Amino acid sequence: MTEISFKEFQNIDLRIGKVLEAEQIQGSRNLVKLIVDFGTEKRQSVAGLAGYYKPEELIGRKFVFILNLERKKFLGVESQCMILAAEDDKGNVVLLQPEKDVEAGSKIK
Repeated sequence: MTEISFKEFQNIDLRIGKVLEAEQIQGSRNLVKLIVDFGTEKRQSVAGLAGYYKPEELIGRKFVFILNLERKKFLGVESQCMILAAEDDKGNVVLLQPEKDVEAGSKIK
């Protein structure tokens, strides 16, 4: 595994976002479009979560996102941030979320 410096880590913009809307993308078996509130702005995220979560299970919940990745389109839908998840060696996927309630937009340090 390649190590990065602490300075490089500080350049990663990790924040808590609250999912306002979630829907499966038409024509995809796995992609879900999320509208996420970060306090001062809303962004759209596309994630391959349909095999693990129903869209309605995500609405109103807070998760960890990275905001400063290069934007990318999936089936014509732009992803402006990325939700973070953990996957074990058995293929179980869980989304990362704060242990306690914290404001949307809170920075992770």
